[in-house]
Amino acid sequence: MRPRPLRRPRRTSALRRADLESKKPVTVFAAGCFNRIHPAHLRLLRQARVLGDVLVVVLSHDSHNRKPHSVASSLRKKRLEALGVADRVVVGDPHGFAATLRREKPDLLVLGYDQRLPDVETEQAVRAMGVTMVVMPWYPGKEDPRDARCD
Repeated sequence: MRPRPLRRPRRTSALRRADLESKKPVTVFAAGCFNRIHPAHLRLLRQARVLGDVLVVVLSHDSHNRKPHSVASSLRKKRLEALGVADRVVVGDPHGFAATLRREKPDLLVLGYDQRLPDVETEQAVRAMGVTMVVMPWYPGKEDPRDARCD
């Protein structure tokens, strides 16, 4: 199967209008396990960075990272910070992603092509906070499609 051509993500006109009116920096949130950082991760994060002023990468808390080859959050955080693609790297709340959203208050939530919101509580938090969700396209560079989920 041939991948779709890559397109540069664009900010929505409503978000641009809001930026101009408020002059508030737009915070973009991208989240995942990031046990092994591969080229598709880097491409997604670089594209997410273009969508706003501040990119915050949220690493899944160790209690939610149940893969057999999982890496401790402290090491994942150091590795991602060393790459310099994010303005901030934080570890997610142990009580769930919704708690992290409420704490960090992003404007945009970027999801990979194969990601979805983890639970109803997170869906409700996204709606209540007015967070704009952006689903990014598939990017080449992922070694194994079975690595898609943290749990």
